[in-house]
Amino acid sequence: MAFLLRYGVDEVEYSVIENARLTSRVRIHVNPDGRVEVEKPPRTEIEDVQAAVQKRARWVLRSVRAAVDTRRFALPRRYVSGEVHFYLGRRYKLIVVEERRADSDVRLWRGRLEVTLPIADPAAVRRRLKLWYRERSKAYFARKLPELVTQLDGISSTPDFQLIAMEKQWGSCSPAGRMSLNPSLIKAPAHCVEYVLLHELCHMIEHNHSRRFYDLLDRYCSDWRKRKCELDSLAEQLLVE
Repeated sequence: MAFLLRYGVDEVEYSVIENARLTSRVRIHVNPDGRVEVEKPPRTEIEDVQAAVQKRARWVLRSVRAAVDTRRFALPRRYVSGEVHFYLGRRYKLIVVEERRADSDVRLWRGRLEVTLPIADPAAVRRRLKLWYRERSKAYFARKLPELVTQLDGISSTPDFQLIAMEKQWGSCSPAGRMSLNPSLIKAPAHCVEYVLLHELCHMIEHNHSRRFYDLLDRYCSDWRKRKCELDSLAEQLLVE
C-alpha cells in the first residue's frame, strides 16, 4: 500500500507492509535509493501508522534528502588517476601508472591505490582492479569466517562460500548451506563486513527471517542494526562501477 507524507511544501511517498514479528511499534526505513518503507504490526490501524509517520516527518524528509545527495555523488567510475576507491572502509586515491615493461600490479601505498599496467587503458584498469578486489575479498572472507564460526553454537565447520557480484545484495545463503558473498563487500568497513558474515552464518542455523533468526543475530551481533544502517548508507558508493 502506498501513502503520501506531506510536510510543509514537501511530499514523500511511502509504502506500508505488515510484519508479523512486530508487536507494537511502527518501523520506518529510508532506503539508500530514497524509497521510504514502513513496517506495521498486524493489528495496527493504518490511521495510526500514518500518524506515526507524520510525527517523524522531519526526520524522514531529512533522510530522503541525504539519500538523494549520496546517490548524486555515486557516479560511474572512470578508472583514471585521481578517483576515490574504497577498501575496508578507507578511501584511497587511484593512481594509474603506465610502464611498458612492467607486469600488471595493484598495491595500497601511502593512502593510494596504485595500479601499474603496460597500457593505462581505463577498461584494463577496471579489469585489474576487479580481479584485485576478488582476490582480496576471497582471502579476507576465508580468514574471517573460521574466526566467527567459533563464536556460534550450532555450526560445527566453516561453510564453503562463492563470490558472486550482485547489484543489490551483499550475501545470501541457500537452504543447503551454500554461502554467496559479494566481492564488493571488501570495500566496506570491517565491522560492516563482519555483520554480513554473521548474518549469513545465522542463516546456517535458521534459514529464514523469523523471530528466532533475529534472536540469533541479536545474540551474536548486538549492534547489527547500527552496522546495517551504516552499510546501507554506503551501498551506492561501494556498489557503483
